[in-house]
Amino acid sequence: MAIVVVGAVFVDVKGFPEDLYLPTGRNAGSIEFVHGGVGRNVAEDIANVELRPTFVSLVDESAQGEDVLRKLRNHKVNTDYIRAVPNGMGMWLAVFDQTGDLAGSISQRPELRPLCGILDEKGDEIFKNADSVVIEADIGKGIVKRVLDLAEKYGKPVYGVVANMGIASERRDFLQRMDCFVCNQAEAGILFVADYDAMTPEEMCEDLPARLESANIPAIVVTLGSRGSVYANRAGEVGFFPAEHVKVRDTTGAGDAFCAGVAIGLTYHKTMREAVEIGTRLAASVIKVSENVCPRFRPKELGLEIEVEEE
Repeated sequence: MAIVVVGAVFVDVKGFPEDLYLPTGRNAGSIEFVHGGVGRNVAEDIANVELRPTFVSLVDESAQGEDVLRKLRNHKVNTDYIRAVPNGMGMWLAVFDQTGDLAGSISQRPELRPLCGILDEKGDEIFKNADSVVIEADIGKGIVKRVLDLAEKYGKPVYGVVANMGIASERRDFLQRMDCFVCNQAEAGILFVADYDAMTPEEMCEDLPARLESANIPAIVVTLGSRGSVYANRAGEVGFFPAEHVKVRDTTGAGDAFCAGVAIGLTYHKTMREAVEIGTRLAASVIKVSENVCPRFRPKELGLEIEVEEE
């Protein structure tokens, strides 16, 4: 049994300036190619906590696609349900400033419709023994509906994360079927049509429960960057958790690691606060390096009493 992750693979092309970044100037620095994508990152983060996730996705029919599969397998991710198809992977071009914050980016989306075929053919096999499901909420209506239907069929909790809230918010009914949804402050503002930039974390904690009730969404965790995160569910859990203060190298992937930690915690019966604490720790470990994923942890380091398969 394992956590099932459904999402996309990207190749990230990231540029870092040697000195002060000038948006209209020529900036000397370094360029790195890193395997990315929200779903791929989450799957590898979960694997790096010595769990053995199953990743349902697509890669290109290319040497680059084979390289993605090889790395995932090396991290003990089950890749049995990943297909190689034309344009199966996306690409993200990003430039960071001297502080490690994103200065600008362009994203090329992959062709994800073949995921429907995988779910139609192998969905029962994938979902019946899953512990839980993590899904990118914006990867396509047909894909998300199939995942939610299969999860409900087998009684599996679903945790949502998003790369594009503009797409995800078009189907708010999907969010109502997820056990918890993880997003950032700006995305929460789009979802609830609220000005969260003007609110303190304490004010957001007061605001979110009523928003969840009126939108019929079970639970949400909202990241606030360097301030931390707030969380709430319709069962009455609500609170704020501060961020860990570390030297920032690259913020890419921190939100994905945070989502992975929250999903791990909730899957294995932690409270929302405990799950957010795990997410916070994984996110902090990512922003200190240029990699998109967290380093290796054992479950017991994160307060998880889970037996892991020894290598």
